[in-house]
Amino acid sequence: MTAIERSRTVAVVGAGTMGQGIAQVALLAGHRVLIQDVDEERARAGRDAVRDRVERMAAKGRLDRAEADTAIGRIEAAHGLPELADAALVIEAVVEDPDVKRELFGALEAVVAPDTLLATNTSSLSVTEIAAGLAHPGRFLGLHFFNPAPLLPLVEVVSGFATDPAAAERAYETMIGWGKSPVRCADTPGFIVNRIARPFYAEAFAVYEEQGADPATIDAVLRESGGFKMGPFELTDLIGQDVNEAVTRSVWESFFRSPKFLPSLAQRRLVQSGRLGRKSGQGWYPYGPDAKAPAPHTAAPEDAPAAVTVVGDLGPAAGLVELIGEAGIEVTEVETGGPYIQLPGEGQLVLADGKTAIEFADVVYFDLALDYRGATRIALSACEDTSEQTLAEAIGLFQKLGKKVSVIGDVPGMIVARTVAMLIDLTADAVARGAATAADIDTAMRLGVNYPLGPGEWHDRLGRDWAYDLLHHLDERIPGGRYAPSLALYRLGYQAGTDDEEEGGAE
Repeated sequence: MTAIERSRTVAVVGAGTMGQGIAQVALLAGHRVLIQDVDEERARAGRDAVRDRVERMAAKGRLDRAEADTAIGRIEAAHGLPELADAALVIEAVVEDPDVKRELFGALEAVVAPDTLLATNTSSLSVTEIAAGLAHPGRFLGLHFFNPAPLLPLVEVVSGFATDPAAAERAYETMIGWGKSPVRCADTPGFIVNRIARPFYAEAFAVYEEQGADPATIDAVLRESGGFKMGPFELTDLIGQDVNEAVTRSVWESFFRSPKFLPSLAQRRLVQSGRLGRKSGQGWYPYGPDAKAPAPHTAAPEDAPAAVTVVGDLGPAAGLVELIGEAGIEVTEVETGGPYIQLPGEGQLVLADGKTAIEFADVVYFDLALDYRGATRIALSACEDTSEQTLAEAIGLFQKLGKKVSVIGDVPGMIVARTVAMLIDLTADAVARGAATAADIDTAMRLGVNYPLGPGEWHDRLGRDWAYDLLHHLDERIPGGRYAPSLALYRLGYQAGTDDEEEGGAE
């Protein structure tokens, strides 16, 4: 099945910001574009807005002048749905109300040709539900663009229960032709991005609710250690707390209130108080001309230990051994036992594993990092029984490596580690249930929400048992099912172990 020909018309219903963006993408891909809205003045304003953007692109040298002039002449405002009769593809970008959308597509079926693709840009509603009642649901699917559509490359191509595979493939190829990076997914709650991304927000909110750290510190750790572009508190302030919470609640309800997607009470209270983020002037953080952003907790300088002993294989943190040596700290390596870093005062420095410091005699936990060499901040976790000397030595060690140090409460799994483990688990479960491929999920999370790695890439880097073991320990300490590792994650680790054995036997 080939992409829709450039000579065919594409129609966009809904002339708001998203509709205009989709229309611009189709227009610059070479199609004649019709933009329609229930309010004809709004449709004309949407058309004019797209023309203005194309004109500005030409003025800035980002688009050839002749190409811009031609494109401007190809977009028109439609007076009503009958004018969309010759469209090869109609994309809806109207209000997120299933009744409104069903009524719209029912009316479109009476107008367009039998081979016209019909697509919804919904971000959270069921594609299958919207298609209910259509005479020809096989040609109906979801094309979820991300805002701003002209700039963000990701498009989720969503197949409903009745979508014809040929229709989904034609839409997929069309998106490639439009210069996008499409991913295929089934019609499951949240599709890919809004489903898999829930732990990025939820685990940060949980650490906050557990009194583990303040929002500024959690954000800083996820940015400067985890490699995420924005922290979840600042990002939800940007999105809007009401919008973000509504998506979380929708996914939770759609998965029959699974504890994996449990909403945050702290965020609920924020929404109830009207603190919606940037748009209201106050969210997790204050905004406005006189607002001062709170600073993350950063430990005061401490002396670094002169020598440490690395016991066992530090796994994901193995790169620290080289960094410690480069910093002029004497390193003795012991192959058996551990894994931990033995400090001079007999305390131990341990990578976050889902357990708590209070369970041990004198332990400081340190958080996962995307890249310990490149990380500029490391989080440490201690309890009231941790000796002052051990905590000071741990702080001094990382400061000697050039890192800022944030000390948080005795939270199992800490911040980056528990977030990444949950992302890996939800991905494994989604793949096992046929929602999408692991490769498409990685692509979606990197392009849709700018993650430094896709969850599958994290899993490959961290090892087959890392996420399972951490979540198993978390589930023991925080029962209720939220952290129970999925059967899919168990099988993923088991299959990897079997593959390793087979490879070993062949040598």
